[in-house]
Amino acid sequence: MGAHRRIHQSRIGSARLTRGGHLPALLAAAALCASARAQDWPQWRGPARTGVSAETNWSSKGADAPLWTRSVGLGYSCVVVSGDRLYTAGWDEGKGHDVIWCLEARTGEELWTHSYPAEKWAKYHGGGTNCTPSLDGASLFLLNREGRLTCLDAASGDVRWAKHMVRDHGASVPTWGFAASPLVLDDMLVINVGSIFAMDKTSGEVIWKSRNLGHAYSTPADATFDGRSCLVVFNGGGLAVLDRGKGEVLATNEWKTSYDINAATPIVVDGRRIFISSGYNHGCGMFEFSGSSLTSLWESKAMRNQMSGCVLVDGHLYGFDDAVLKCIDLEGNEKWQVRGLGQGSVSAAGNRILALGGKGDLVIADADPSAFEEQWRGKVLDGGVCWTMPVLANGLVYCRNSLGMLTCRDHRQQ
Repeated sequence: MGAHRRIHQSRIGSARLTRGGHLPALLAAAALCASARAQDWPQWRGPARTGVSAETNWSSKGADAPLWTRSVGLGYSCVVVSGDRLYTAGWDEGKGHDVIWCLEARTGEELWTHSYPAEKWAKYHGGGTNCTPSLDGASLFLLNREGRLTCLDAASGDVRWAKHMVRDHGASVPTWGFAASPLVLDDMLVINVGSIFAMDKTSGEVIWKSRNLGHAYSTPADATFDGRSCLVVFNGGGLAVLDRGKGEVLATNEWKTSYDINAATPIVVDGRRIFISSGYNHGCGMFEFSGSSLTSLWESKAMRNQMSGCVLVDGHLYGFDDAVLKCIDLEGNEKWQVRGLGQGSVSAAGNRILALGGKGDLVIADADPSAFEEQWRGKVLDGGVCWTMPVLANGLVYCRNSLGMLTCRDHRQQ
């Protein structure tokens, strides 16, 4: 376990909490607290697709021992959680199959699995699954690295429909396999396989298809700009904004990296600004969308997200700049940094961040730009690499390594 640490920036700001005596405000605060006690994590980057949960009533330290640990197969798929059910995917080395798992969230007990043949895809890393399932009510969607798209009954694991984006729609598999997760928006399922496909989520039929935007490793983000529903896409060719209704590309800005890898989900900061970040020493940037063009506001090497992206909390970005955990502001200025964790991933809940280092150390710290205030640190996984985002759902924290070991820690308030 790590010691309580505080690393200050050179210019430390301060925040003050004010209190009033107004009963309605107190009642509203109490209601908000009650609603934030537990929250599901139904898709990539969580309930609001931001990497941030609204849960606040959870313990930074948690229980000493994990609730459970089990193997789910090789890969990097994150978990999704709804109530007492957890879903994820991994590659079974013995059978040569991808396996979609449904587990009991509090015990790790297997409820059902669905599997199909798939290649390992160990290209300069351990191989296995890349994409995270998306849960939408009674349906579970998963795209695999080879282009197989499956819709399952979330309760039973039965196949509702299946498509193959390469064989059926002519998509080209990028070097490291598709890594973008399905995005469910109302009745539309958004799939990024270079071209963006909007599909009917009940049938898999294509609604529209965009032009090819380059290698597909990043999950698109949804956004509203001046009342217009859009998709923000960060593919190998760079940043693009699409009309959500028709798939028309409204604006692009080239952003080239080594191996055409832009993997982090773009962050829509507000009604006009978009933050992107890439590894391979490229860096990050802030862009403004005017409705017909993307203008670079600034670029910096202060944050280089090679795989998992940043989270935005109260006007500041927290993430891994290569192997250094950092906080930067929305102008690209570094506020603090922490070394020694290796390349990892970050999520957030309330006013705290959860950083899973590449070597299996979980760090929970305040989301505070003035200083790195560590609340708890512990070794939660051994072996492989930990590039998968840690997930807090309903007071439980789930962490995974590339070898497929999935562990659940109890961080519920006692």
